[in-house]
Order: sequence, then C-alpha cells, then structure tokens
Amino acid sequence: MSPGRWFRDRRLATAIVVVGLFAGATGLLRWWMAPEPAPDQFVGPPRSGYTLTEFQLSSYARDGRPAFNVKAPRLERREGDESLYINSPVFDLPSNETGVPDWRGESLYGWVDKGGDLLKLQGPVHMHREAFDDTPAARLDTEDATIWPKQNRMETAAPAHMAQGDLTMSGVGMRADLNDKHLELLNDSQGSFPPRKRR
Repeated sequence: MSPGRWFRDRRLATAIVVVGLFAGATGLLRWWMAPEPAPDQFVGPPRSGYTLTEFQLSSYARDGRPAFNVKAPRLERREGDESLYINSPVFDLPSNETGVPDWRGESLYGWVDKGGDLLKLQGPVHMHREAFDDTPAARLDTEDATIWPKQNRMETAAPAHMAQGDLTMSGVGMRADLNDKHLELLNDSQGSFPPRKRR
C-alpha cells in the first residue's frame, strides 16, 4: 500500500469516527436540552382500592362512643379519596342515651368520607325509631339525607315527612339535631298536632 493511499484511508477512518462522535454528542445535547415530556392526561375511571360483599362496619367518635353502624351487600373503597361507596345500606345511628332506642334506617345508596365524619344517603331514605317510655315510635321518609353521625345531626333539601304517633309533619328541606330532639322544616311545612291526652 502506498503512503498516499494509507494516508487517505486513515483520513477516511478518522472522518467516520469524528462524524460518529459529533452525531452522538448532538443527540446527547438534544436529549439534555429538550423539554420534559408532558404527563399523560388520561386518568381513566376511578379504581376500587378494595370491594367487600355482605359486610358490616362500625364507626366510633373520638371519645369512643359509637357513631354509626352499617351493613350492606356491597362496599367499594376508592383509591383516590379513600371514601366508601355502599349499595343498599342498612344503618343504625346510636342514641348513646340509656333507654332511648337507636334510629335505624335504609337507603338505596350510601357514601362515607375517609374519616367517617360524613354520611350521605340517596333514596329513598327511610328511618325509624322504636317507642320508649311515653314517647311513640317515630318514622322519617325523604329522598336523600346528609348525616354527621359523630355530631348526631342530619339535613336534607328534599321533601321530608315525619310521623310520631298521631303527630305528622312534612315540608321541603329539613334540619335535625338528634341529641336535643330538635327538628326544623325549612319550606312548605305543614303538620297535624292532635291535642295531648290528659293524665
């Protein structure tokens, strides 16, 4: 091989190496300076953290008193907010008073927040309490209800009807404090209050 040809072959090999290094450095520089790829915007439907069937759940207030009990054929816990979605719940709201029965009820759907501080029921919602002492049995019917079980409060913006013995009340929108037995109908209220029997 002549010195000239050897020199040309060497220059060609050097050029190939230089071009390869330049291409690699350009690719590396481009990767380093390129903006970060946008995150995938598709989130998809929420997934269940877990699903329970034929379950029973009890929740307690911070002082250890029972807040509510619920049993139902199906419960789903969502991963995102850790709330509970319940089908056909049957529930108890304990009175925590000696001799006073619990409020019991059922609804079509229920939702409980992560801490168990908020219970939402979707209807129809039916609640009842057995008679005790000289207090007749009571029944409450509405389409939905928001309940703060640890405070024993509930409210609804839907039409509500309550009956206790011969006394009946109905209206649109209701607030109730089950601790002091206070019930407030907000709109279109009407009722039937028979006279008390003398002793």
